[in-house]
Amino acid sequence: MNPDQNVPFQLNPALDLSALADQFKTQGRIQIRDALDIRTAEFFRSVLESRTNWGLAWQIGAEGPRALRFTETQALSDIERQSISHKAGEAVGRGEYGFVYKQYAMLTAYLEQWDPAHPLNRLLEHLNDQPFLNLIRQVSGVQSVIKAEAQATCFGPGHFLTEHDDLHSRDPRRVAYVLNLTIPDWKSEWGGYLNFFDGNGNVDAGFRPIFNSLNLFLVPQRHSVSYVAPFAPVGRYAITGWAMDP
Repeated sequence: MNPDQNVPFQLNPALDLSALADQFKTQGRIQIRDALDIRTAEFFRSVLESRTNWGLAWQIGAEGPRALRFTETQALSDIERQSISHKAGEAVGRGEYGFVYKQYAMLTAYLEQWDPAHPLNRLLEHLNDQPFLNLIRQVSGVQSVIKAEAQATCFGPGHFLTEHDDLHSRDPRRVAYVLNLTIPDWKSEWGGYLNFFDGNGNVDAGFRPIFNSLNLFLVPQRHSVSYVAPFAPVGRYAITGWAMDP
């Protein structure tokens, strides 16, 4: 038997969805602590840390977005990697949109069967099953969502995602989510915060990437992932995506 089959996907049964919904109503966003059963959270953290072949995603102003799979990313020279990060940083310095981070495109991997036995395929199925979708519906109040898109992300030293609102011309995105699966003692000095902004550009709220926390927020909202410091010793691992209408 595959040992992965012994680790079920399970939400934390102690979650009070009614109370969480009341909290969500005030700002249209929430950070839910201890979202998953601890065995589930620890298992998928280990998958991201040691069993995921990371590609690279980036955007440089109007150029992009671009995404490379693992083998393509491995073929990049150090100079090419540095050039991508440098150019993305220059674009942000000019006030343009930009990002750089490691990515595993879970939906594409699932549809194209990159690795049929990979645990992230099962996770994508669970994110599109009723327990997880019902949690999003009940907490957000958006009853129309029927599916979830997902990608695995790792923001390592020097990575960032600048301010944007998640609106997309093709996808009916209603609720964004971030399932944090990095180490439990992530330090504030390392960066990687999910920040939300008010109309004056002030940080209205900042969510630390707390292990086994689930961030939910209505689309659109202006937000970013803050720059991960060069001295951060580990990556900011997460599963991110959107719950969508038909």
